[in-house]
Amino acid sequence: MLSSLLSCGVLASAIFASCAATVTTVSVDGTASHSIPPLLFGQMFEASQYGDGGIYAELLQNRAFQQVKPNVIDALFGWAPINGTSINVIADPIPLSGALPNSLELTIPSGSSGQVGFGNEGYWGINVNASWTYNASFYYRFPRASNFSGKFTVMLQSSMGVVYANASIPVSGSTTAWMQVMVHLTPTSSPVSTTNIFTVTVDGASAIGETINFAMFSLFPPTFKGRTNGLRMDIAQATQTLYDMKPSFFRFPGGNNLGKSLSTRWQWNATVGNLTDRPGRMGNWGYINTDGLGLLEYLYLCEDMEMEPIMAVWAGYSLDGASLPENDLAPYIQQAIDQINFVIGDPATSKPAALRASLGHPEPFNLQYVEIGNEDFLASKSYMYRWKDFAEHLEATFPHLKFIATSHLFNRTLDPIPKQYDNHVYQTPGWFAENTFYYDSVERNGIYYFEGEYAVVSTNASDLFGKSFNGRLVYPNMQGSVGEAAFMTGLERNSDIVFAASYAPLLMNTANYQWSPNLIAFDASHVYPSTSFYTQQVLFSLNRGTEYFPSTLPQNGTLYWSVTRDAPTNTVIIKVANTGMTAEEMLFELPFNSVHGTGNATVLSGSATANNSPETPNAVMPVTSQIKTGKSFSYTAPAYSVNVLRV
Repeated sequence: MLSSLLSCGVLASAIFASCAATVTTVSVDGTASHSIPPLLFGQMFEASQYGDGGIYAELLQNRAFQQVKPNVIDALFGWAPINGTSINVIADPIPLSGALPNSLELTIPSGSSGQVGFGNEGYWGINVNASWTYNASFYYRFPRASNFSGKFTVMLQSSMGVVYANASIPVSGSTTAWMQVMVHLTPTSSPVSTTNIFTVTVDGASAIGETINFAMFSLFPPTFKGRTNGLRMDIAQATQTLYDMKPSFFRFPGGNNLGKSLSTRWQWNATVGNLTDRPGRMGNWGYINTDGLGLLEYLYLCEDMEMEPIMAVWAGYSLDGASLPENDLAPYIQQAIDQINFVIGDPATSKPAALRASLGHPEPFNLQYVEIGNEDFLASKSYMYRWKDFAEHLEATFPHLKFIATSHLFNRTLDPIPKQYDNHVYQTPGWFAENTFYYDSVERNGIYYFEGEYAVVSTNASDLFGKSFNGRLVYPNMQGSVGEAAFMTGLERNSDIVFAASYAPLLMNTANYQWSPNLIAFDASHVYPSTSFYTQQVLFSLNRGTEYFPSTLPQNGTLYWSVTRDAPTNTVIIKVANTGMTAEEMLFELPFNSVHGTGNATVLSGSATANNSPETPNAVMPVTSQIKTGKSFSYTAPAYSVNVLRV
């Protein structure tokens, strides 16, 4: 490998310094050193209404009154009475199911007239689109039989009462057992505003004195690939979002989503089957998870998006700091075995696999990697016995699977010795650029690494997780995205031992988020890909290549690069991150006998603080242009830029 002929600059810790007006020469070796692993770039979910109110397409918030305390006003979040009725969440004496003990009690008072009932505001708005047909449903019953005969009117309307869609359902007071009703709603127009509500009403005058209980509401728009109980189309696929990112893997269910406590941990068997059998749980980020997006839905997400799952199992530690004693682990190890069998087991020999088959997927799903726990460096002492017990049992049951440890990478105290480690880092732009060589000196000893979570979160190294006024990013910006890109060139260079990497977190509802920044922001009707999204998608995931070519190494300046080749198309792919505040000239020397005279450059660049937000959603976008190339060619990388050159 040749040395750099010219280099410049010293990296500042908080902002990137500029380089002198020199030329950086990059000489490329003509022999590939290793293949690019197929899973190198992927996704993970966490925080900020990523599932409920996010990619999970259900539009109604608090749809089944899960995990709320009855007879208190807070249990009604998302719901409001219409025209003087009384509504209350009660512990129903005849619940819809054991998993859903609560119902919504509607009481029509004397003097009522006109349409009375209740409405739901959705997750900070409902997108009403005239090109869609919405599927609405709910259960109802009369606690006491009556002579009432009338109809429910189900509507999508504005908060000011403009009706966009409606349907009527006959209803009889003799219905004392739970009955489900389903209607289709096709709006007549598409309002710009999302301050819309879903309503259920009856004629007040004819229903005076009646009490009606309701449970398990649902309102779904069309979903990604038409899946029942599926994904929000615009987040899942629409232009420039998840599916088009072409990720290779999906890490689920988290992350911290595995559980804050023993009682509220994610349990696979509580997330499958009929929605009426899913109790939901208080999630780690301060809001209730319906678990409508459950294990089977995660697996269908992977299947539909052509991703490979990296699945985690809960391993005896929760974020409240509690670790189970070793003598108590056995039932939780069995639960992990059952979880894996649900995914890949034989229905003829495994009850969890038979359950999967009964739910419509008799064939096993694809699964290679299972992560044992999450961030167990937080409880490294107990992880020594937890890893040992979980790993030994799981490896014995599933010898063909690969198990990932989540303790510190370089604190090798675990037995059996892990073959895979998960590493997480949230830092500043400067840290990521300075650590582009993080894995270069790691011993090649048969251990492989998963960069499971990484992102620039702040420009202030002394207060990484502080407030936005003190450096914390709300949305990724160019300075941060370029720092991440510099780090990613190191991941690509070391992809002989780094087998996968995922930016984190993935999704953020702008109306209610608990963590920032995130790769993609969204609201009720729009999706906002960030500068880091374009770095991940256009500049790396879609241009990863199949084999890595060694080249001159960066030398403590502001320029970082990697070189790969896509063998099927015989295309050389050069990625360049310029972390400095001035443009930098580069000279590339290729060792190949025949090189086209022209190529393409895709560039993402902007000022250090430039970002894509709801106010400026397209402030920074990748631009592709033709460039002159050859065995030796010059290229100028703009300030704060990520560049992909295809030759």
